[in-house]
Amino acid sequence: MLAAKRQWDESTNSVSKPFMTIARNVERRRYRRHDLEELHLAVERYDARRNTGEVVGTIVDLSAGGIRFKTRQTHIRPDTHIRLRLRLPAFAGISPFIDHENPQTPKTEWTGWMVVSRVQPRDDGAYDVAGRLVDMDEIDRGMLGLYLSTQPLAA
Repeated sequence: MLAAKRQWDESTNSVSKPFMTIARNVERRRYRRHDLEELHLAVERYDARRNTGEVVGTIVDLSAGGIRFKTRQTHIRPDTHIRLRLRLPAFAGISPFIDHENPQTPKTEWTGWMVVSRVQPRDDGAYDVAGRLVDMDEIDRGMLGLYLSTQPLAA
């Protein structure tokens, strides 16, 4: 590991900042977020026993590692786990997921867990719920990243 050198600055009588600093405009996210709010795609809370889903909100933005959706539900709190089902339409000949039971078969639906990181109120009375998609298979994560590369980036 390289250590950053610090030098004494005679003009200010202080120690200078290290020469190896990180620029402020560097993207710190592992996955790029893509704005899908205009598509009004539903997010479902999935019940595996009944094989049914209840719509909890709509996607605001999505990345290969996380999701942010808006909802009217007030009982969702940070550090909770939510079992979700995402249904994304195929776009530009690309399906967002792979069917693991039938190898190399495209799929438009994914079911898995989200860990809620943040819940914030919106101006319209709804809430933004953001979190990580924690149990997504790496091939699905890669396919979702490819699928999202055809969508506009979020701010």
